[in-house]
Amino acid sequence: MSGFQQARVELGAQLRQLRETAGLSGKELAERLRWQPSKISRIENARQTATEDDVTMWARAVQAAPEVVDELIEQANGLLERQDSWRQRHRSGLAALQEDIRDLEARTTTFRVFEPGVVIGLLQTTEYARSIFTRIKRLYNAPDEIDAAIRVRMQRQEILYDQSKRFRFILPEAVLRYRLAPLDVMRGQLDRLLAVTALPNVEFGVVPFEAPLPSALLNGFWIYDQDHVAVPTRTRDLILRDPEDIAFYERTFDEFCEIAAFREDARLVIMRVLDDFARQSANQSPQLLD
Repeated sequence: MSGFQQARVELGAQLRQLRETAGLSGKELAERLRWQPSKISRIENARQTATEDDVTMWARAVQAAPEVVDELIEQANGLLERQDSWRQRHRSGLAALQEDIRDLEARTTTFRVFEPGVVIGLLQTTEYARSIFTRIKRLYNAPDEIDAAIRVRMQRQEILYDQSKRFRFILPEAVLRYRLAPLDVMRGQLDRLLAVTALPNVEFGVVPFEAPLPSALLNGFWIYDQDHVAVPTRTRDLILRDPEDIAFYERTFDEFCEIAAFREDARLVIMRVLDDFARQSANQSPQLLD
């Protein structure tokens, strides 16, 4: 067992002991925390790394002593510093990672998301998500639980209909065209995006090819309220909490908003891509019949 995994086992055991001392079952603690019961099990059995927020909420729910809370937070932060690679995170399983994201989203009120390479997870159709998870599994050698991961991702999307939350999404037009799934799946995905543009609490923007870019489209980022920014790279998921970092990504997001097409203009861009896909399908049909 690696030193990292041993430390995660020890943290999970300490948290379990706190829960049992408080006389709570895993289900009862999950209800207090408004988590899925499976998350309690994953943390206690060292299949998931507890974050600082997780530990703080857990300790508060079981009324742990302040000095115990400080020690647990230090342990959790130490683990996260050692476990920020995508390969390590995916070893816990694709579905477990989706559960983690859902927990974070439940605590967030305003989402600002820019994604230059793939349709944002909260907007994906089932079949598009299947194509993406299949690639993730191959790339990171993640456990084969694609169906479970898709199920959780689809459950995550229920948050879009929560009128207490606000979503601002921006994609470049290129993302609508990238063939990360078969053509019929891509067409279904674009139909889904057309539907999303009608949601009252969702602002969906597309950066058209002809728009003058304020900067290079280097990487995507998620701004959660004004608390932190998640910046995924090919190997690590960077979590930035420094106010200057957050302000930088807020300015970047605002710049993309200035050049993006929204509402009817965004729908026109999507329809343009759908028309191109329809022509491609028509051109492919005779070949498929041969």
